[in-house]
Amino acid sequence: MGSDSALEQITGSAKPLAWRMFGAQQRALRERREMTQDELSKRAGYSLGHVRGIELGDRKPTRAYVEVVDDALGAEGVLLAVAKELIDNRHPEWFEEYAETEKAVRRLNSYATHALHGLLQTREYAEAVLSAYVPTIDDDRVEALVTARLERQALLTRKPSPTLGFVIEEWVLRRPVGGADVMRAQLKHLAACARMRNVSVQVLETAITSHAGFDGPMTLLEAAEGRTLGYLEVQGTSRFIAAPMDVGDLEARYGILRSQALSPERSISFIEDLAGAL
Repeated sequence: MGSDSALEQITGSAKPLAWRMFGAQQRALRERREMTQDELSKRAGYSLGHVRGIELGDRKPTRAYVEVVDDALGAEGVLLAVAKELIDNRHPEWFEEYAETEKAVRRLNSYATHALHGLLQTREYAEAVLSAYVPTIDDDRVEALVTARLERQALLTRKPSPTLGFVIEEWVLRRPVGGADVMRAQLKHLAACARMRNVSVQVLETAITSHAGFDGPMTLLEAAEGRTLGYLEVQGTSRFIAAPMDVGDLEARYGILRSQALSPERSISFIEDLAGAL
């Protein structure tokens, strides 16, 4: 996607604001103590490039780094306080850029083939999905990931309201993730989301003999100025698509999928019927 990150494509900033704010704070404390980057590097036991990257906002500081640098600068916990939210980020590292990008979108369209989009999941459904992960995740980590996923759902009610569209394969709705009770509640929640004025949910029936989504799930994210990015995710890896022609292909596929899926109104009835049958 070229030299620009996805976050820069959407927000105009190459790295998360929290990274840059921490870097600026570290630099201010270092300069107040008339210490060079090289001196801080030697005191903290990190390379000069690492220290420089942190101050430029190009690298995310880890808890271990913050603790050592806070001590090296005699900051008495100031850097730890500044970095608390940053180092306690509950998203997997490979997902962080997407999560930051998602917050700023004007429009989001998603095609789901295996599980419901995180913006639509209930706590119990999310717990079931994350608990099935291999290698196994410990209970505390599952809880942290679930909480982070639910916090992302603030996008649904954010002002100004983004326009959110979801095309979902029928079999995603028929798999009783977490058991019948969990899935029934999830389907009811999905129907409630689908009734929100800024949300559209469409079911792509399994009976459709051919469709435009055989290449797999995808998400399209549009910035305030109209620039759109594609996002692909599989097996714990992710990739942003920014080349206009490639994004155009994804938009074309998504448009065809929408035309092949049930209407939003019929989809709500479909989802409620599934919930009633559980």
